[in-house]
Amino acid sequence: MRGFSAFLLSALAAAASGAALPRANGPPATDFDAIIVGGGPAGLAALSGLARVRRKVLLIDSGEYRNQPTRHMHDVLGFDGVTPAYYRYAARQQLSHYTTVAMINGTVVKIRPADEQNTHFVVSSLNPPGTIMTNITARKIVLATGLRDILPDTPGIRENWGQGIFWCPWCDGHEHADQPLGLLGSLDHVPAAVREMLTLNKDILALVNGTDTPAFRAVTDAKMANWEKYLKIHNVRVDNRTITRLTRLRNGTIGTEDPSLPTVAEHDLFQVDFSEGGPVKRAAFLAAFPSEQTSKVGEEMGVQLWGGRLAADQTAGLITNVPGVYAVGDANSDNTTNVPHALFSGKRTAVYLHVRLAREDGERELRATSVPKDKPKTSKRALEHAARSLWDTVNGEPGEVLYAGEFDQ
Repeated sequence: MRGFSAFLLSALAAAASGAALPRANGPPATDFDAIIVGGGPAGLAALSGLARVRRKVLLIDSGEYRNQPTRHMHDVLGFDGVTPAYYRYAARQQLSHYTTVAMINGTVVKIRPADEQNTHFVVSSLNPPGTIMTNITARKIVLATGLRDILPDTPGIRENWGQGIFWCPWCDGHEHADQPLGLLGSLDHVPAAVREMLTLNKDILALVNGTDTPAFRAVTDAKMANWEKYLKIHNVRVDNRTITRLTRLRNGTIGTEDPSLPTVAEHDLFQVDFSEGGPVKRAAFLAAFPSEQTSKVGEEMGVQLWGGRLAADQTAGLITNVPGVYAVGDANSDNTTNVPHALFSGKRTAVYLHVRLAREDGERELRATSVPKDKPKTSKRALEHAARSLWDTVNGEPGEVLYAGEFDQ
């Protein structure tokens, strides 16, 4: 990493051995300003934002990504339709030119505050080829740890996940437009899925796998009144038989496509077998399955879970209930899961985190020059104002390539 490589190697060597690095007076003595846990789009965006203001940051990437099985990534202008792996490669290549940040492979297994004030943290990471680094320190933590989909044991679903069986119509529906579509999931998810897909598919079959019951009907009624009439208007059929297997009959890609090129229409074909009656054939499926946190490190260090997501304050840069710890991307509680959102959340947190560090340093410097001890603390409103001002400065203008939207989006 050019000028940063020597620092990184010495820092990681000291962390692995438990030796203390030389420390300067002033801020807490740490190896990094921040450590980002997770190398998907959210973590990479946070790293990019902090690189731009020359913060010393380490990104630790476990190599586990929710969209890893997916053929293509969409809705990111300039990269629409490329493979997720190619996007991460391109992002890392660009980030490698910043000399104050670094990226390593490893799985963070524990994070703990180094003191009662959470002025800095100690991170333990399992790194290839199986070594534990236990003393990496940073003033702030960004959790970009992502979600993991909980797939049923039905044969054929896990094997074809992301390869004709999807959960996001915006992410993958366009490649299967005007094709016979199947919906996989409980009855209560069907009406909303139909609303999202009608501009892409008209031939829709809901495979609800035995959930068309009085209890699920009551839940569906609560979510959408007159849902049965709505499905009838759009000729959506509900098949309540128990699914026993999904079998691929045709692959929509040949496997030799250029990962850097945009996607085109894909023509998969599957057969669905049931515990009774004959099979049906569908070109692709939109699924509604539950998900969970990929990593437990946030929860284990005390971050609250709201609906299974890391609690993040959207008015304060996505900081969690644990001071000094932020949560970005799919893992957090703002309940938006797509790549543009992940990029936005990473950048937003980078702005807040940088301003927070600068204010902490400024307050420390002022105290050192005999500023009255009763000087009021920086208010949350003042921090937001500073972050907003920095956002407006670095964000560019509408219509520019790197414009990321208004601060309050």
